[in-house]
Amino acid sequence: MTVLHSETLPSTRRALHRETRHREISHDDLQLLRLLATGLPVESVARRLDLSERTVRRRTRAACDRLGFGTAMEAIVWAARRGLL
Repeated sequence: MTVLHSETLPSTRRALHRETRHREISHDDLQLLRLLATGLPVESVARRLDLSERTVRRRTRAACDRLGFGTAMEAIVWAARRGLL
């Protein structure tokens, strides 16, 4: 039996949880993250999606919350590393 360092276990659980998160992200969330990943400002993303800036910010925050990330950049990197973007 391998003994894990006490600080490793919680991060391992988080990593395993994040591996299954792609099932929780919708097509609309991915579209939003794709546009944000290109570096477009929120105003431009809103225009392209025919949404208000406030709605884009709200949806971005909701997607990050669902996925367990604090920032949109973390969610974008997570999705990109999994080939979702």
